[in-house]
Amino acid sequence: MIKTVEAVVDEHGKVILAEHVELPCPRRALVTILDEEPTAPTLEPSLLSEQSLAEDWNRPEEDAAWAHLQKDR
Repeated sequence: MIKTVEAVVDEHGKVILAEHVELPCPRRALVTILDEEPTAPTLEPSLLSEQSLAEDWNRPEEDAAWAHLQKDR
């Protein structure tokens, strides 16, 4: 499983995750330090992934796979 989670790293190097994460056992992680101040937390976490998911969802193959669930137009 690969999961991306927003976090803030304080001036002492402490990583504070923006959401709760449960794992079955310890896992390795990569931390990318951005050159910007943290902004106010978003109220809708799904908006954070909307753009990247749209790249996968907005394809003809995806439309064809779900077409059977759409009403006739």
